Amino acid sequence: MQTSPDLTPSEDTAAPFVPVILAGGSGERFWPLSRRHRPKQFLTLDDSGRSLLQATSDRLVELCGEPEGLMVVTGNDYRSQVLEQLPDMPLENLLVEPAARDTAPAVLYAALRIGRTQPGAVMGVFPADHRVTDTQTFSRVIRQAIALAAGSGRLVTIGITPTFPATGYGYIQRGESTGDGQEEFTAYAVTRFTEKPDSETAQGFLADGGYAWNSGIFVWKVSAILDAFRQHQPELFGQLSAAMDADANGLTHRALRETFPQLPKISIDYAILEKSDAVSVIPAEFGWDDLGDWNALERLLKGEGENVAVGRHVGLDTGGAILYTTNGDDLIATIGLEDVVVVRANEVTLVVRKDRTQDIKRVVQQLKEHPDLERFA
Repeated sequence: MQTSPDLTPSEDTAAPFVPVILAGGSGERFWPLSRRHRPKQFLTLDDSGRSLLQATSDRLVELCGEPEGLMVVTGNDYRSQVLEQLPDMPLENLLVEPAARDTAPAVLYAALRIGRTQPGAVMGVFPADHRVTDTQTFSRVIRQAIALAAGSGRLVTIGITPTFPATGYGYIQRGESTGDGQEEFTAYAVTRFTEKPDSETAQGFLADGGYAWNSGIFVWKVSAILDAFRQHQPELFGQLSAAMDADANGLTHRALRETFPQLPKISIDYAILEKSDAVSVIPAEFGWDDLGDWNALERLLKGEGENVAVGRHVGLDTGGAILYTTNGDDLIATIGLEDVVVVRANEVTLVVRKDRTQDIKRVVQQLKEHPDLERFA
């Protein structure tokens, strides 16, 4: 990835801000709590009383001013749950994908829709299922990203300062700093993206100090991301924009329903960010966690004890365990276990070593392929 020489933002930062929440994920690595018809983003994992989707919405309303300013992209199976959890968001701000095609088509779908009515807007992209504990710092970081994107036309990603050599996250290598040095958070040109490295590589990234975790949070001008799709994904851009034009003229969604399943299944990182010379990263810390699998519960709830337990647990010679039950009357008893996850939820019991939680998706896939077990997926 090349570094653009002119990276200083201008003072023109008055563009409207439209946050887009991506809420179509299946959350399979949080199975059996997260299920096909009730994935992770609709669950409440702490004592706030707010689901992950609702907490994401709360943070973003602070930035855009009102629930009417939010947009959500989701799948047809989750349409009613989004509307139930975000009742103040207008129906026309809910974009339903006819088929799940990863984040690049979802982002393009939203950008094309916004571009029809607010072509000068700055668009933010936010996963629905992340946790943020320092919302004030989060807001300041996003406001700076909005200013950078509006003033420079660059594609801005938010990086998370690594605290351990994670192998489940993507990494962003930063290049030269940008701006005039007066900003609260330093922005850098992006040199390289690396997907989920092995342990040795992750250790090296942490020791180097020039890398950030890829949070999946992005901010850019709508015109800038549409130009990037035209340049780097012309076929995808042509297919989806033609379908949306046809539907606008015919006042139906037929073309979109027919076209969407034919689109390539590709992430925004692979489709655009790894190909563009105009990407910046702002590394920051605001209590972020992507809650990717059950090990995140340990980071979320770890106290003074040897184990993390949600629900009743009695253990003998048990250490480093994560125990979770959805039924307060249930009891989990363990003997002689180390570094395991035990979950009892929705008629299913899961027992897995903590270093194998990434393989939960494989079990869920087996369930989907078995007629007698599909209902447990």
